[in-house]
Amino acid sequence: MTAVLPADLLAPADAEGPASAVLQPMIERFVNGAAGDGLTLRANRAALDAICVVPRVLRDVSATDSSTVLLGAPCAVPAAVAPMAYQHAFHPDGELAVARAARDAGMPFTVSTFSSVPVEEIAAAGGTTWFQLYWLRDRGVTADLLARAESAGCSALVLTVDTPRMGRRQADLRGSFRLPDGVRAAHFDGSADGLPAAARTGVSAIASQTAGLVDPSLSWRDLEWLRERTRLPLVLKGILDPRDAAAAAGLGADAIVVSNHGGRQLDGAQPAITALPAVAAAVAGRCEVLFDSGIRSGTDILKALALGAGAVLVGRPVLWGLAAAGQAGVHRVLDLFRTELHNAMALAGCPDLAAVAGLATTGGPVPATAAGSVR
Repeated sequence: MTAVLPADLLAPADAEGPASAVLQPMIERFVNGAAGDGLTLRANRAALDAICVVPRVLRDVSATDSSTVLLGAPCAVPAAVAPMAYQHAFHPDGELAVARAARDAGMPFTVSTFSSVPVEEIAAAGGTTWFQLYWLRDRGVTADLLARAESAGCSALVLTVDTPRMGRRQADLRGSFRLPDGVRAAHFDGSADGLPAAARTGVSAIASQTAGLVDPSLSWRDLEWLRERTRLPLVLKGILDPRDAAAAAGLGADAIVVSNHGGRQLDGAQPAITALPAVAAAVAGRCEVLFDSGIRSGTDILKALALGAGAVLVGRPVLWGLAAAGQAGVHRVLDLFRTELHNAMALAGCPDLAAVAGLATTGGPVPATAAGSVR
């Protein structure tokens, strides 16, 4: 197959086809798969597609400004790269390629607990680096990861709260998923990363790893322990219910991410975009509100901002770009998000992000500021 040139990609989602063509089938199913029957995965996309933006006119959009500040760091666009594990499975340069592309694009990069490159190497690439944490059974290992993230220069801690156990990802189970040879969790030694030595029929190595390492007893009271051990801003990722959002803000979370894990956890969970307005209203400005699950275009970013998000996290398209063309592919995908967002802003009559936040929408959830109080 002829290698894809980044210039051949005209939209972020264009990278999916070239990525699927070069990835091992097991890895392709892993990145594009979902929990259960894929109901939530498809619902995320359908819900975003159903939202229509009501453009404003005569607003002077000769220049558009998408810059913002996320958790104290200036960003060129209201977006960050979501935490995604084992990026060496997609390209030999793995997380380093993505982190460098995010740096060049002016976006934060989120290091996964299960990164295939150590946080120290990723942070050394420059740019804004966040660290994603799974709540591990071994508190000593958890404390060590926190210390490493701080020492490396990470500027925020993203605690994933929607994964007490892994969703039943049927494609991984049917294919007896295992990682390619040589791809390991860089923050654990080989005996402690929880990966089984060999694949077994009907068993996903990643699911076995999660069951062995991640503590399902995580609760609100554990946040105090976490706060005592890190000075980093705390982000809770995986919130859909306004009551949980209010609790997070009340306990001092610096940000939340409205997310259903891209359809990879509870199949049948609410589409994240439909949860966003009520969650934003429940927070009432007490912490930053981010969004992920289904973002595929700059127009999707515009919709999320209009419905109450301050920024989005982008996931699968980044891995598609990485698989298709390495760092250049990721850079192209991120640049396309920026280009499409600026185009959408101009066509919607929005010279800046404050104007985007004031847009009306139809066909989807009504922003809670217009709908009334959350009950």
